[in-house]
Amino acid sequence: MSSSTAVPGQSPIAETAPLSLCAREPHVPADRLVAEMVPPPRFDAVRFDTYVPDPKQPSQREAVDVLSGFASGLGGAHASGSAKRRWFARKAAAPTAPLGVYLDGGYGVGKTHLLASLWHATPAAPALKAFGTFVELTNLVGALGFQQTVKTLSGHRLLCIDEFELDDPGDTVLVSSLLSRLVEEGVALAATSNTLPGKLGEGRFAAADFLREIQGLSAHFRPLRIDGEDYRHRGLPEAPAPFTDEQVTRAAYATEGASLDDFPSLLAHLARVHPSRYGALTDDLRAVCLTEVQAVPDQATALRLVVLADRLYDREVPVLASGVPFDKLFSDEMLNGGYRKKYFRAISRLTALARDAKGLVAQ
Repeated sequence: MSSSTAVPGQSPIAETAPLSLCAREPHVPADRLVAEMVPPPRFDAVRFDTYVPDPKQPSQREAVDVLSGFASGLGGAHASGSAKRRWFARKAAAPTAPLGVYLDGGYGVGKTHLLASLWHATPAAPALKAFGTFVELTNLVGALGFQQTVKTLSGHRLLCIDEFELDDPGDTVLVSSLLSRLVEEGVALAATSNTLPGKLGEGRFAAADFLREIQGLSAHFRPLRIDGEDYRHRGLPEAPAPFTDEQVTRAAYATEGASLDDFPSLLAHLARVHPSRYGALTDDLRAVCLTEVQAVPDQATALRLVVLADRLYDREVPVLASGVPFDKLFSDEMLNGGYRKKYFRAISRLTALARDAKGLVAQ
């Protein structure tokens, strides 16, 4: 359908009307949640040999070597219960040894790249490997139920969990129980996070009250520290300054498959859509255009925006915006609080997407 709109001081825009995120309320069936537990499009082609370690950070090369060995050790037949996979047999004398690898480091050091490379390198059929964010894993349990999730994942060789977070006591107990059951079934684990396993939940809830569960999670992993700076901005020019409302609107109308929404309305819409559906919310989008971007008003809104930013980044959807720059989205209080690493990750990813969107504006 064709539409036209007037931009102050310019001739009317006469292209096809853009899409709107606020008009979308996707339903995501449980079988889609399971089928989509693979590396997202941005990481579909990554491999260990496409990861470029910073020569100044030896921990990055070490991570490649450790994970390569981890993957090759998953080549034996799957076994459950006490008959663990053969690669675990090397540690038979230490039954409490970690049964997985946990990549810890700041945002932008390539942890997701390495995790996806591990998934690709593991010698098992895609149906026997699962890859998803922590949020997607908890959403899967919500959709299938705990027992069915255990049944669905227990035949897998490997479960990769990206962006491991423990934001509330309920998630702590849920994930601790789930991973314990999967380890009993012989499922290998790998995870990424900005927080060491023993520090999960710190600054977010009364972690001391759930220390047993947190320590239980930590016991499943061998921590592997990855140092370095944010590769997304290493040696790159500064992110483009926000554009005007008129520039963003004109670009949205001129770009096939672009969406156009004002930022306050989008934030209100995200509160009505479960985060498990944010990926589906972005289906088939070529670009996201936002007007009137402003600082988010509260923590709950900010955390929803973080999830959307992750899904847009995973799907390589450029973001063109007017209003405040993305490094002003979160208050100083938020950036110094328990979720600060999430917010810095979101700023980093949105800045990269803003750089990708710069070409949408006619010069």
